[in-house]
Amino acid sequence: MAGVGNGGEPKPATAARIYDYHLGGIHNFPADRAAGDAVARLFPLVPALARTNRAFLRRAVRHLAESGVRQFLDIGSGIPTAGNVHEVARSVVPDARVVYVDIDPVAVSESLEILDGDERAGAVRADVRDPQAILGHPQVRRLLDFGEPVGLLLVAVLHFVPDDEAAQAAVRPLREALVPGSYVVVSHAASDGVRDDDSGHVAVAKDVYQRSTATPFHLRSRPQVERFFEGLEIVEPGVVWLPEWHPAPDDPTDFAQDPSRSAGLAGVARVR
Repeated sequence: MAGVGNGGEPKPATAARIYDYHLGGIHNFPADRAAGDAVARLFPLVPALARTNRAFLRRAVRHLAESGVRQFLDIGSGIPTAGNVHEVARSVVPDARVVYVDIDPVAVSESLEILDGDERAGAVRADVRDPQAILGHPQVRRLLDFGEPVGLLLVAVLHFVPDDEAAQAAVRPLREALVPGSYVVVSHAASDGVRDDDSGHVAVAKDVYQRSTATPFHLRSRPQVERFFEGLEIVEPGVVWLPEWHPAPDDPTDFAQDPSRSAGLAGVARVR
């Protein structure tokens, strides 16, 4: 039964399925909807935040494909929804190859179902905190050639690694596996945009999220997010608010007047 585990107990909420719920997807269960609603009651803009982050992902993938990248490693990919990485990339590079990685078995299962029969895309279950397991996974090695440029996508995932050094330790081996011409894409929940009158609500929202899921989140400042790009060639305009990174005409307009309210920082950098 949907939403019920093998023992008959309700399935707990996960970050991937809450995100899917906020995007208006169908791959979520009662616990996900309850947790998503609890946070949205404090922050009614949460669904708009999800759409804005997804729009950044589409723009970044298109930019990488137009820059010659033909293969992508999407870590923390979540539940497949419209505008997936392989769809966007292949609108530019028809033979693009993609591996989706997520810790949530439901996200991986849904991905595999959608990708059934696609020889140039796959999905694996792995944890961003174990980069060597990702890099050494047979499916990753089958689909991606690390002797050629790869687009490493870390979109809305690193804020689920609360410890700063652990987050850096996760990213470092992934970056080291990339040859020149590769790109690193990051979006991250930001502490910079939190107003004084929002701080109490943020604390409550974090508490609700952390009690409802197994994946607590952690806000970071712009300098902390910029650390993920150290030594790389940052693509203009640098690490900016989500709506500010190469905006497109079909973007959501929720934060057009005040990009900082998007609560997310984003950046893209090239491996030299």
